[in-house]
Amino acid sequence: MTDNTDENHDELYMRRAIELASQAEAEGEVPVGAVVVYEGRIVGEGWNRSIGQHDATAHAEMMALRQAGKVVQNYRLLDATLYVTLEPCPMCAGAMVHSRIGKVIFGASDLKTGAAGSVMNLLSYDEVNHHVDCQAGILDEECRAQLQAFFKRRRAEKKAEKKARRAALDN
Repeated sequence: MTDNTDENHDELYMRRAIELASQAEAEGEVPVGAVVVYEGRIVGEGWNRSIGQHDATAHAEMMALRQAGKVVQNYRLLDATLYVTLEPCPMCAGAMVHSRIGKVIFGASDLKTGAAGSVMNLLSYDEVNHHVDCQAGILDEECRAQLQAFFKRRRAEKKAEKKARRAALDN
């Protein structure tokens, strides 16, 4: 059973991940942020940077895991917890298994590519050599709202661009 102190820490770290997701959004990226906590301190942070870095692997979780490995001086992060605003994709879940991360806590579920229980669950797949504890739904509403607002705005921008192109062709 988790006590209130653990829940408060979980919310604190997830709020930091939400702040990092805002950084991604400010850079024109899908707003996802991640934080790795080891021995009670943040050792890795990341936000989506795939578009800006022209790198399909530059997801928030990957960036946070890379930084944490450098800080801890070990790619194995056995007792670390990764907080992320969106359920990890298969690539990120695989990296968590390989890094031996102890636990992942995510906000919003990803019903299209989620690999921590929504579409598939690579974190506890029987055939892999390490299973990652997983907890879903921490600050789910805030995380989901941030993503939904981003995609709503993005759709409106694309619609306006299309309308402007049509208007230019008509003139």
